[in-house]
Amino acid sequence: MTRPRPPRTSRKAPSRSRRKPAGSRAWVGWLLKLGLVGAVLLAGLMVYFDAVVQEKFSGKRWTVPAKVYARPLELFVGLKLDKQDFLTELDALGYRREAVAGSPGAVSVAGSTIELNTRGFQFYEGAEPAQKVRVRFSGNYVAELSRANGGKLAVARLEPLLMGGLYPAHNEDRVLIQLDQAPPYLLETLVAVEDREFFNHFGVSPKSIARAIWVNAAAGQLRQGGSTLTQQLVKNFYLTSERSLTRKATEALMALLLEMHYSKQEILEAYLNEVFLGQDGQRAVHGFGLASQHYFSQPLSELKLHQVALLVGIVKGPSYYSPRRHPERALARRNLVLDLLVEQGVITAAQATAAKQLPLGVTQRGSLANSTYPAFMDLVKRQLRQDYHEDDLTEEGLRIFTSFDPIRQMEAESALGETLKRLGSRKGVDEVEAAMVVTNPETGEVQALIGSRLPRFAGFNRAIDAVRPIGSLIKPAVYLTALERPSQYTLTSWLVDEPFSIKGADGQVWRPQNYDHLAHGNIYLYQGLANSYNLSTAKLGLELGVPKVLNTLDRLGVEQDWPAYPSMLLGAGGLSPMQVATMYQTIANGGFNTPLRGIRSVLTADGQPLKRYPFQIQQRFDPGAIFLLQNAMQKVMREGTGRSVYSQLPAALNLAGKTGTSNDSRDSWFAGFSQDLLAVVWLGRDDNGKTPLTGATGALQVWASFMRKAEPMSLDMPLPDNVIQAWVDATTGQGSDPSCPNAVQIPYIRGSQPAAGSPCGLSAPVESAMDWVRGWIE
Repeated sequence: MTRPRPPRTSRKAPSRSRRKPAGSRAWVGWLLKLGLVGAVLLAGLMVYFDAVVQEKFSGKRWTVPAKVYARPLELFVGLKLDKQDFLTELDALGYRREAVAGSPGAVSVAGSTIELNTRGFQFYEGAEPAQKVRVRFSGNYVAELSRANGGKLAVARLEPLLMGGLYPAHNEDRVLIQLDQAPPYLLETLVAVEDREFFNHFGVSPKSIARAIWVNAAAGQLRQGGSTLTQQLVKNFYLTSERSLTRKATEALMALLLEMHYSKQEILEAYLNEVFLGQDGQRAVHGFGLASQHYFSQPLSELKLHQVALLVGIVKGPSYYSPRRHPERALARRNLVLDLLVEQGVITAAQATAAKQLPLGVTQRGSLANSTYPAFMDLVKRQLRQDYHEDDLTEEGLRIFTSFDPIRQMEAESALGETLKRLGSRKGVDEVEAAMVVTNPETGEVQALIGSRLPRFAGFNRAIDAVRPIGSLIKPAVYLTALERPSQYTLTSWLVDEPFSIKGADGQVWRPQNYDHLAHGNIYLYQGLANSYNLSTAKLGLELGVPKVLNTLDRLGVEQDWPAYPSMLLGAGGLSPMQVATMYQTIANGGFNTPLRGIRSVLTADGQPLKRYPFQIQQRFDPGAIFLLQNAMQKVMREGTGRSVYSQLPAALNLAGKTGTSNDSRDSWFAGFSQDLLAVVWLGRDDNGKTPLTGATGALQVWASFMRKAEPMSLDMPLPDNVIQAWVDATTGQGSDPSCPNAVQIPYIRGSQPAAGSPCGLSAPVESAMDWVRGWIE
């Protein structure tokens, strides 16, 4: 009998509750793995971000463009300076008109006396201290210079005008400052408005985020942001303004890392220099130091409470709260900042009320635009590039000191504008372009430069690049070549002004003509230059030899590879206004060549001397020959083509110069000088078309207007040792006596003068008459 099988036991299916732990363990495992991978990635990111943060923040944080400064105004007793010109320059420097000049950058005016509190400045030679100075004017001269306490001052030097900078491709600019240079209230206001917990958080502030949400919700408008100052710095310094969670998370991580490595003071100082505060044309304005100059034309250290409140208010939206484009918004934002300062106990209600009564006080335009003086800035760049790499000029913060004179520039621009307006009724004048160069005859320093009839337009620089036929401006080179041969030529040598022709090597016949199409017969040599006669000048040049004249031109400082064609004697060759100024500079400086320059010295960003540009001088001509040429060029102004200048200028003012007109009046030129100023003016069309102007009716009029405004010193060249003043008959050129009719004094190289003439009539000296009587008795 078989044993029955035991009943099959059925397996019980596992319940859900028992399968769950296995699944949970799987998910936990995956989460752990993902967490581990995330931690590794986060650690990698942290390492990478940490390297980025430290590399840039510990190294050279900013590329700072070179800053270009005008000449500093030096005050001393006897300085020729108009009181109004002085005030104009102080306005350009951002000095504030106040009842009492109590702090640096303030000026007060009382009659003919101006009291100012100067700002200290680091020059190439050393630091100029800030001091309180009193200047008293008498007429157009400084009559007294003293300290405010009454002590006499020999000289006082103002800080130079900042003209602009040499900017990198990204067009950022800044004036670097340190915390101790911040004005009162700036740091407190910045922290109060942008990050109240700045000194308590570690880069990210949950408390600030929560408070911002609450304040904004309660106010119904955006009054506070949740980002800390550290986060804002990270965004400006390392990241973009992209609105995304990724960028925000990156910003937070980098903010934490930045706070780990650097102190609050370092972070705050970096923020002051980095924050974006506006746009100046195509150039971004970064940092409070530059913003102070841009909006107020003042150094940051001089700002008052209401100005500080405006700048801090602009941080929230430099475009939206632009005080120049949206003054109402800017004013409301400034006043809101002042209210926040009262709420937090930074200032009193009374201080806020007083500050709110003040206007925004921004200047009409930014003082930093490099289009302000584009022609001169172009000259500076060209001269600097001979010694420095482009990166040095745009990134190292060099400080360039130049010879630019803002007062002379203002006078030149005014003279050009007024003259073109006056000539505007003539057909075609509105199509005429212009260029002008103003220099110091003794040093060769360029003081003003105009490259266009619109001087503030940064376009084609005609002063440097417009090479145009110079016409009669070349004639002084012809006559100087002759006067260097005193045994053959003097100022009273006879020239023949008659028509002639000459056949060139190519078979072409050259027949020069006078401007008036007349021949003037026998004339004195100086009359050929004074009246700009072409016939006598060309014939003289051919006698001397065209190569000899071109060699004289080269010695005058103009290096041009011109062919020795006869037409060159009448200015067929082309020069730029700067090259013409170089030529006339040597004549004005007594035969000493001084290459034109616009730069005086260069300092490093931290004020260390780097390079100096002293003026160079080389004697190229005998002073006697130059003296005779200057005498003839003064006759251009008294008797010849330049005589209309004295309708604008006093007759007692001695000036020397030369008109120039190219064929068909396509170019109108004038070059001339006084004792202390040389100026060259060109008017013409860019398409080389005809103009209604000659040298005398166009360029000379601009020159005369400029000289009237500049009030130059009368030309007074010392008599060289080898020159003698002799009396001659004005009609015959023979030696005469001062007592004779028509007797005039003419300078000669010693030994080339005509024999002295006999006394005339009873006007002879008594001693001479008695000698004659004794001789007759004997």
